Amino acid sequence: MSEEAVPKKTKNKKGWVFGLIIGVVLTVMMVLASGFMIETTNTDTFCVSCHVMTPFRDAWTQAVHGGQNPQGFAAQCVDCHLPHGDFFEFLMTKAVTGTGDVIQNFYIDPKTYDWAGTAEKNRLKFTFDSACRHCHHVLTPPGMPRGGFLAHRAYLRGATKKRCTECHPHVGHKNMIERANAFFKKEI
Repeated sequence: MSEEAVPKKTKNKKGWVFGLIIGVVLTVMMVLASGFMIETTNTDTFCVSCHVMTPFRDAWTQAVHGGQNPQGFAAQCVDCHLPHGDFFEFLMTKAVTGTGDVIQNFYIDPKTYDWAGTAEKNRLKFTFDSACRHCHHVLTPPGMPRGGFLAHRAYLRGATKKRCTECHPHVGHKNMIERANAFFKKEI
């Protein structure tokens, strides 16, 4: 073995160790940054940073899910508008939806946009049963009206394919369309 080969192997080994340390440090930084970004973007404060979301947040704060309930509990946007259960599905939906929202802010004119039509058309795409069921565990509480009891029982038994927002279409945002139209000074 020549004397030149030994220093070259040591140099290569040091390079690998250095690269491994840098890789581990960068990975840890990315994981921590990702966790921070997920938490930061999970709040209504972040969502309303886009101007067009202001009336929807206002409508939400006036609704049961925005804190107008005996418990004073307020769900965040992601509590209803992202699926629960599968973390990968949660992240993918968050990324796709968030990117779509940002892009739409560049292209839509909020004063002429059809908020009512879009809300009706996309309601089932942006509210998830898994999100509803994350908080609403008991769907047949004592004292529930007969019609609601029968509908929820059919849902729980799988006898219907209806989703939560088909029967509860405007539960998350009180007077949402009216507030959006007034905010953008649109004639109703």
